[in-house]
Amino acid sequence: MKDKTIDYVLRTTWLAVNKMYNEEASKFDTTMATGFALLSIDPEKGTPSTSLGPKMGMEATSLSRTLKTMQEKGLILRKPNPEDGRGVLIHLTEFGREKREYSKERVLIFNETIKSNLSEEQLKHFYEVTEVINNMISNKKIYNQKEHTIK
Repeated sequence: MKDKTIDYVLRTTWLAVNKMYNEEASKFDTTMATGFALLSIDPEKGTPSTSLGPKMGMEATSLSRTLKTMQEKGLILRKPNPEDGRGVLIHLTEFGREKREYSKERVLIFNETIKSNLSEEQLKHFYEVTEVINNMISNKKIYNQKEHTIK
């Protein structure tokens, strides 16, 4: 492991998780992106379409394609936002709510399975490390430094 870079481990782990979720989703003729979107939509009030992209970390074109597919499959409805005449709220249909519960169940199974194979200390360190990485990226502390030294 000493010759693997941090970004390599993050990337390959995420790709493995992504592949696992997509394999599971394909059993139900869907994708991980659709499952993630279902989980990101407020099941009671709906969610403004403009806030979904940032919430999910998706580009507008990918999100637009995902939402179009979800609407075609009867998972969501688009309704005018009563608080913003220009905006649209994304609402789950009854079928979308059912699929949301399935997606939620899959995420919880993944989380519980991982947690059951780690100590509380290991999990705490994992969250601490990812928080440091995210904060450094958010605060532009990686490539925005005056000097870079490679050890």
